[in-house]
Amino acid sequence: MKNILFVCTGNSARSIIAECIINNEYNDKYKAYSAGSKPSGKINEDVKKFLEKNKNYNLNNYKSENFEIYINNKIKMDHVITVCNNANNEICPIWPKQNQIIHWDIDDPVSKLKNLNDEEKQIIIRKTFNEINKKINSWVKSEK
Repeated sequence: MKNILFVCTGNSARSIIAECIINNEYNDKYKAYSAGSKPSGKINEDVKKFLEKNKNYNLNNYKSENFEIYINNKIKMDHVITVCNNANNEICPIWPKQNQIIHWDIDDPVSKLKNLNDEEKQIIIRKTFNEINKKINSWVKSEK
């Protein structure tokens, strides 16, 4: 079982989505975690609703937290995947070997959700989910 840490700045959407996909679809090979450099402290409500309603994921044990909790943690990370440019450019002392760090530049859906109706929000979140899911599927196929 390999451990993966998904990192983005706010840890409220993209990294949470990636953590959910791994822990629900690939839990026979991987255990995923997520964290942020400047976590919002909560999962975005629109993203949470999408994952629970449309994907039937249980988010009871998911939270937005700072990656510093993993610094002295006994959980060894086999891979760290940054899902935003800000997180990729920040210094994080828990990175594994350089070849185990992966960066995916994924647009922040949260910044686009303001002042939209529910249908428009669903479209944006679904697009982000699909992009992350596609990257995960491709990565899992190539990962040894």
